[in-house]
Amino acid sequence: MSHSFSKGFFAEKFLKENTIDAQYENYPIETILGFNSLWQDANLEGLNVTIPYKKEVIPFIQHPSSVVSKIHACNCIRKYKNEFYGYNTDVVGFEQSLLPLLQLSHKKALVLGTGGAAAAVEWVLQKLSIGYQMVSRNNQVNASIFNAPVIQYELLNADMIAAHTLIINTSPIGMYPNVLEAPLIPYDGIGTAHYLYDLVYNPEQTLFLTKGKEKGAAIKNGLDMLHLQALESWVIWNAAIPPTQ
Repeated sequence: MSHSFSKGFFAEKFLKENTIDAQYENYPIETILGFNSLWQDANLEGLNVTIPYKKEVIPFIQHPSSVVSKIHACNCIRKYKNEFYGYNTDVVGFEQSLLPLLQLSHKKALVLGTGGAAAAVEWVLQKLSIGYQMVSRNNQVNASIFNAPVIQYELLNADMIAAHTLIINTSPIGMYPNVLEAPLIPYDGIGTAHYLYDLVYNPEQTLFLTKGKEKGAAIKNGLDMLHLQALESWVIWNAAIPPTQ
Protein backbone atom coordinates (compact mmCIF):
# COMPACT_ATOMS: atom_id res chain seq x y z
CA MET A 1 0.00 0.00 0.00
CA SER A 2 2.97 2.30 -0.45
CA HIS A 3 4.97 3.51 -3.40
CA SER A 4 8.61 2.52 -3.86
CA PHE A 5 9.91 5.81 -2.39
CA SER A 6 8.99 4.80 1.14
CA LYS A 7 10.78 1.47 1.08
CA GLY A 8 14.05 3.08 0.03
CA PHE A 9 13.61 5.99 2.42
CA PHE A 10 13.06 3.76 5.45
CA ALA A 11 15.79 1.29 4.48
CA GLU A 12 18.21 4.22 4.56
CA LYS A 13 16.75 5.52 7.82
CA PHE A 14 17.04 2.10 9.49
CA LEU A 15 20.68 2.06 8.48
CA LYS A 16 21.34 5.55 9.87
CA GLU A 17 19.49 4.77 13.10
CA ASN A 18 21.27 1.41 13.43
CA THR A 19 17.83 -0.23 13.56
CA ILE A 20 18.34 -3.92 12.83
CA ASP A 21 15.00 -5.35 13.96
CA ALA A 22 12.71 -3.54 11.49
CA GLN A 23 11.80 -3.83 7.83
CA TYR A 24 9.65 -1.70 5.54
CA GLU A 25 7.92 -3.62 2.75
CA ASN A 26 5.43 -2.82 0.01
CA TYR A 27 2.02 -4.48 0.36
CA PRO A 28 0.09 -4.01 -2.89
CA ILE A 29 -3.55 -5.12 -2.78
CA GLU A 30 -6.09 -5.41 -5.57
CA THR A 31 -8.93 -3.82 -3.60
CA ILE A 32 -9.48 -2.50 -0.09
CA LEU A 33 -11.08 -5.87 0.71
CA GLY A 34 -7.53 -7.20 0.98
CA PHE A 35 -6.77 -4.94 3.96
CA ASN A 36 -7.50 -7.47 6.71
CA SER A 37 -5.44 -10.19 5.04
CA LEU A 38 -2.33 -8.02 5.34
CA TRP A 39 -2.37 -8.45 9.10
CA GLN A 40 -1.90 -12.20 8.87
CA ASP A 41 1.74 -11.17 9.08
CA ALA A 42 2.09 -11.09 12.88
CA ASN A 43 5.15 -8.84 12.60
CA LEU A 44 3.28 -6.08 10.81
CA GLU A 45 2.95 -3.10 13.17
CA GLY A 46 2.01 -0.25 10.86
CA LEU A 47 1.31 0.89 7.33
CA ASN A 48 1.52 3.87 5.08
CA VAL A 49 -1.54 4.11 2.85
CA THR A 50 -1.48 5.64 -0.60
CA ILE A 51 -3.97 6.33 -3.36
CA PRO A 52 -6.55 5.04 -4.02
CA TYR A 53 -7.10 3.80 -0.44
CA LYS A 54 -6.72 6.89 1.76
CA LYS A 55 -10.49 7.24 2.07
CA GLU A 56 -11.48 3.61 1.63
CA VAL A 57 -9.37 2.44 4.56
CA ILE A 58 -11.17 4.54 7.18
CA PRO A 59 -13.94 2.00 8.00
CA PHE A 60 -11.21 -0.40 9.14
CA ILE A 61 -9.81 2.09 11.67
CA GLN A 62 -11.07 1.85 15.26
CA HIS A 63 -9.29 5.02 16.40
CA PRO A 64 -9.07 7.71 13.70
CA SER A 65 -7.29 10.89 14.71
CA SER A 66 -9.29 14.11 14.80
CA VAL A 67 -7.70 15.12 11.51
CA VAL A 68 -8.68 11.85 9.83
CA SER A 69 -12.22 12.19 11.14
CA LYS A 70 -12.44 15.72 9.77
CA ILE A 71 -10.89 15.30 6.33
CA HIS A 72 -11.87 11.67 5.71
CA ALA A 73 -8.38 10.66 4.55
CA CYS A 74 -5.88 8.38 6.30
CA ASN A 75 -2.34 7.67 5.11
CA CYS A 76 -0.71 6.20 8.22
CA ILE A 77 -1.84 3.34 10.46
CA ARG A 78 -0.44 2.05 13.71
CA LYS A 79 -1.49 -1.26 15.24
CA TYR A 80 -1.66 -1.10 19.03
CA LYS A 81 -3.19 -3.78 21.26
CA ASN A 82 -4.78 -5.37 18.19
CA GLU A 83 -6.60 -2.20 17.20
CA PHE A 84 -5.87 0.25 14.41
CA TYR A 85 -5.06 3.93 14.93
CA GLY A 86 -5.32 6.09 11.84
CA TYR A 87 -3.44 9.31 11.08
CA ASN A 88 -2.88 11.76 8.27
CA THR A 89 0.77 12.72 8.05
CA ASP A 90 0.19 14.58 4.77
CA VAL A 91 -1.08 17.55 6.78
CA VAL A 92 2.23 17.76 8.65
CA GLY A 93 4.34 17.28 5.55
CA PHE A 94 2.41 19.80 3.50
CA GLU A 95 2.36 22.52 6.11
CA GLN A 96 6.03 22.28 7.00
CA SER A 97 7.11 22.18 3.36
CA LEU A 98 4.78 25.01 2.29
CA LEU A 99 5.87 27.55 4.89
CA PRO A 100 9.45 28.40 3.77
CA LEU A 101 8.29 30.13 0.54
CA LEU A 102 4.95 31.39 1.84
CA GLN A 103 4.57 35.18 1.89
CA LEU A 104 1.99 37.47 3.51
CA SER A 105 0.74 38.25 0.01
CA HIS A 106 -0.38 34.63 -0.46
CA LYS A 107 -3.83 35.18 1.03
CA LYS A 108 -5.95 33.30 -1.52
CA ALA A 109 -5.32 29.84 -2.98
CA LEU A 110 -6.58 27.59 -5.74
CA VAL A 111 -6.47 23.88 -4.91
CA LEU A 112 -6.36 21.80 -8.09
CA GLY A 113 -7.88 18.36 -7.50
CA THR A 114 -10.37 16.97 -5.01
CA GLY A 115 -8.85 13.70 -3.77
CA GLY A 116 -7.49 12.69 -0.38
CA ALA A 117 -4.43 14.90 -0.76
CA ALA A 118 -6.67 17.90 -1.47
CA ALA A 119 -8.46 17.30 1.83
CA ALA A 120 -5.13 17.48 3.68
CA VAL A 121 -4.22 20.68 1.85
CA GLU A 122 -7.61 22.18 2.72
CA TRP A 123 -7.01 21.41 6.41
CA VAL A 124 -3.68 23.26 6.36
CA LEU A 125 -5.05 26.27 4.47
CA GLN A 126 -7.81 26.59 7.05
CA LYS A 127 -5.26 26.37 9.85
CA LEU A 128 -3.18 29.12 8.22
CA SER A 129 -6.28 31.28 7.56
CA ILE A 130 -5.68 31.28 3.81
CA GLY A 131 -8.83 31.60 1.70
CA TYR A 132 -9.14 28.98 -1.01
CA GLN A 133 -11.18 27.64 -3.92
CA MET A 134 -11.33 23.96 -4.93
CA VAL A 135 -11.03 23.11 -8.64
CA SER A 136 -12.00 19.78 -10.21
CA ARG A 137 -12.21 18.14 -13.63
CA ASN A 138 -15.02 15.96 -12.32
CA ASN A 139 -18.43 17.58 -12.23
CA GLN A 140 -19.69 14.69 -10.08
CA VAL A 141 -17.32 15.33 -7.17
CA ASN A 142 -18.87 15.17 -3.71
CA ALA A 143 -18.48 18.82 -2.83
CA SER A 144 -19.96 18.26 0.63
CA ILE A 145 -16.66 16.91 1.94
CA PHE A 146 -14.99 20.29 1.38
CA ASN A 147 -15.59 23.58 3.17
CA ALA A 148 -15.24 25.67 0.01
CA PRO A 149 -17.12 25.62 -3.30
CA VAL A 150 -15.83 23.23 -5.96
CA ILE A 151 -15.70 24.70 -9.46
CA GLN A 152 -14.71 23.29 -12.83
CA TYR A 153 -11.48 24.18 -14.64
CA GLU A 154 -13.51 25.71 -17.48
CA LEU A 155 -14.70 28.46 -15.16
CA LEU A 156 -11.20 29.70 -14.39
CA ASN A 157 -10.03 32.85 -16.13
CA ALA A 158 -6.88 34.99 -16.00
CA ASP A 159 -8.40 37.37 -13.46
CA MET A 160 -9.17 34.51 -11.07
CA ILE A 161 -5.64 33.21 -11.45
CA ALA A 162 -4.21 36.65 -10.78
CA ALA A 163 -6.34 36.99 -7.63
CA HIS A 164 -5.25 33.61 -6.23
CA THR A 165 -1.50 33.94 -5.77
CA LEU A 166 -1.07 30.49 -4.23
CA ILE A 167 -1.88 27.61 -6.60
CA ILE A 168 -1.53 24.04 -5.35
CA ASN A 169 -1.74 21.01 -7.62
CA THR A 170 -2.92 18.00 -5.64
CA SER A 171 -3.80 15.95 -8.72
CA PRO A 172 -1.49 13.44 -10.47
CA ILE A 173 -1.53 15.53 -13.68
CA GLY A 174 2.03 15.84 -14.94
CA MET A 175 3.37 12.88 -12.96
CA TYR A 176 5.87 10.61 -14.72
CA PRO A 177 5.46 9.23 -17.34
CA ASN A 178 2.85 11.84 -18.38
CA VAL A 179 5.35 14.67 -18.15
CA LEU A 180 3.87 16.67 -21.04
CA GLU A 181 0.60 17.20 -19.19
CA ALA A 182 -0.29 20.12 -16.94
CA PRO A 183 -3.46 21.34 -15.23
CA LEU A 184 -5.59 23.32 -17.68
CA ILE A 185 -5.50 26.74 -16.06
CA PRO A 186 -4.94 30.18 -17.66
CA TYR A 187 -1.21 30.50 -17.03
CA ASP A 188 -1.24 34.03 -18.47
CA GLY A 189 -2.67 35.19 -15.14
CA ILE A 190 0.43 34.07 -13.23
CA GLY A 191 3.04 36.65 -12.23
CA THR A 192 5.96 37.23 -9.90
CA ALA A 193 3.68 37.38 -6.84
CA HIS A 194 2.56 33.78 -7.34
CA TYR A 195 3.65 30.62 -5.55
CA LEU A 196 2.99 27.35 -7.39
CA TYR A 197 3.22 24.17 -5.32
CA ASP A 198 2.95 20.74 -6.93
CA LEU A 199 2.49 17.66 -4.75
CA VAL A 200 4.01 15.67 -7.63
CA TYR A 201 7.76 15.11 -7.17
CA ASN A 202 8.55 12.98 -10.23
CA PRO A 203 9.60 14.69 -12.42
CA GLU A 204 11.41 17.15 -10.19
CA GLN A 205 9.95 20.05 -12.17
CA THR A 206 6.57 19.32 -13.72
CA LEU A 207 5.21 21.23 -16.68
CA PHE A 208 2.90 23.00 -14.22
CA LEU A 209 5.92 24.29 -12.29
CA THR A 210 7.83 25.09 -15.47
CA LYS A 211 5.00 27.27 -16.71
CA GLY A 212 4.90 29.05 -13.37
CA LYS A 213 8.64 29.60 -13.29
CA GLU A 214 8.52 31.10 -16.78
CA LYS A 215 6.15 33.72 -15.39
CA GLY A 216 8.46 34.51 -12.48
CA ALA A 217 6.51 32.60 -9.82
CA ALA A 218 8.08 30.85 -6.86
CA ILE A 219 7.79 27.08 -7.31
CA LYS A 220 8.09 23.97 -5.16
CA ASN A 221 7.54 20.26 -5.75
CA GLY A 222 6.29 17.64 -3.32
CA LEU A 223 9.56 15.93 -2.39
CA ASP A 224 10.04 17.77 0.91
CA MET A 225 6.43 17.00 1.82
CA LEU A 226 7.09 13.33 1.12
CA HIS A 227 10.14 13.28 3.37
CA LEU A 228 8.38 15.15 6.16
CA GLN A 229 5.27 12.97 6.16
CA ALA A 230 7.48 9.86 6.20
CA LEU A 231 9.35 11.19 9.24
CA GLU A 232 6.04 11.90 10.96
CA SER A 233 5.02 8.27 10.33
CA TRP A 234 8.27 7.19 11.99
CA VAL A 235 7.38 9.25 15.07
CA ILE A 236 3.90 7.70 15.25
CA TRP A 237 5.18 4.13 14.95
CA ASN A 238 7.88 4.63 17.58
CA ALA A 239 5.87 6.48 20.22
CA ALA A 240 5.31 4.58 23.47
CA ILE A 241 1.56 4.85 22.91
CA PRO A 242 -0.34 6.03 19.83
CA PRO A 243 -0.14 9.83 19.78
CA THR A 244 -3.07 12.18 19.29
CA GLN A 245 -3.26 14.36 16.19
